Amino acid sequence: MSASAQTQPTRPHAGFFGHPRALGNLFGLEMWERFSFYGMQGILTIYLYYSAAEGGLGLAEGTATSIVGAYGGLVYLSTIVGAWLADRVAGSERVLFASAIMIMFGHVSLALLPGFLGIGAGLCLVALGSGGLKANATSLVGGLYSEGDDRRDAGFSIFYLGINVGAFAGPLLTGLARQQLGFHYGFGLAALGMAIGLVQYSLGRKNLAADANTVPNPLSTGNRVAAALIAGGVVVLVVVLVRAGAITAANLAAVTVVVIVAAAIAYFAVLLSSRRVSRVERRRVVSFIPMFLASFVFFALFQQQFTVVVIYTDQRLDRNLFGWEMPVSWANSINPIFIILLAGVFAALWTRLGPRQPSTPAKFALGTVVMGVAFLLFLPWAGGGSNSTPLLGLVLILLLFTVAELLLSPVGLSLSTKLAPRAFRTQMVALNFLSVALGTATAGALAKYYNVDDEWPYFAMVGLAAVVFGLLLAVASPFIRRLMSGVR
Repeated sequence: MSASAQTQPTRPHAGFFGHPRALGNLFGLEMWERFSFYGMQGILTIYLYYSAAEGGLGLAEGTATSIVGAYGGLVYLSTIVGAWLADRVAGSERVLFASAIMIMFGHVSLALLPGFLGIGAGLCLVALGSGGLKANATSLVGGLYSEGDDRRDAGFSIFYLGINVGAFAGPLLTGLARQQLGFHYGFGLAALGMAIGLVQYSLGRKNLAADANTVPNPLSTGNRVAAALIAGGVVVLVVVLVRAGAITAANLAAVTVVVIVAAAIAYFAVLLSSRRVSRVERRRVVSFIPMFLASFVFFALFQQQFTVVVIYTDQRLDRNLFGWEMPVSWANSINPIFIILLAGVFAALWTRLGPRQPSTPAKFALGTVVMGVAFLLFLPWAGGGSNSTPLLGLVLILLLFTVAELLLSPVGLSLSTKLAPRAFRTQMVALNFLSVALGTATAGALAKYYNVDDEWPYFAMVGLAAVVFGLLLAVASPFIRRLMSGVR
């Protein structure tokens, strides 16, 4: 982005609910992408561990949650690839559009290809495409606002609303399709949703800023060849490790955690050592380290919606609604309902408070504590029998999930664009998503320790760990704010 683009004020009256018109187009694309993503993920875990007679693949529950956690981690890990391609090769908008096409073909593969072939091809395509789309959509939203525009956090909250409209509708409709017609019809509905999103986005591409495809740090031709060889080598290494049995479905989440930790350390090292990063920008990158850790802790709990909470819903929740059994995946629509109801409230609150709103470290600390408390609220029902937890109990817990999410997740997206060095603007967004990747993969790795017959230790230890971390972050907040060098 040019210096003039960074300092020119955006027109407060233009476009989409008082925000730039392009926000509406990105809102729509992200809504349909999340419809397909969460619609598919809402039935993925049970597809993996349900028996063949029930239409599933018959895996052990621990193996199923390992695959789901690793897949979720790889989605966010692949934001590195999408961000790098945007910053070094093609520009954000081109990478975003190609990624959306890849996602659609991934869902088509899940719908049409049988068994493990469909899982392998479909999840790889969706993971790579989602990573490219997420990093670049976030970067493009951040580019709609100047540095001092107080509407930025509100804009990201509106963008987050689009995410959750899709996340609400996806599990409802794919869950019904799975229950009435079968798993592959549910996956096919996810593919249709992504196709609709692609058409809508194509019609509005002209509304994006003129610099949407600017490549801030172009890669030389020679380095492109080297990068291609490295990418090929990584693929070969993964294939060899899988064939040798070093990487299996059961340990996939743990392997993914190790890879993400290594990638995060390497990414911070690159940003902190680059000559293209100024002294002030370097201090801001350092300030992002504790925020990265807080985001990791939060998502290690939050993403258990798709591992532990799925098993809990299937085996412990009373899903009887007036004589009709609610599909398991519908529980994944509870959090988006609350997001839809509350995202506008939070956006209005941040806008109204303006410079008086809590600092970002304070928001992160509170969000982490609330997330821990949500897990502690499972304890009153721990040890009950099958289908013994009332639906309203889970609704209350997921309400706290939502409050914590709104305090941390959209604010984290915004923060990554505010703290980003100019030469690494999209890659800084990818670094934020690495914290989500690490948390998501950890959610899959932790799930193997969950025992539906002995739940108390699991929920107590995980919940308390998050509360303690949040309190420590609150104590450190004044020091972190000084490192942020004027960014709130």
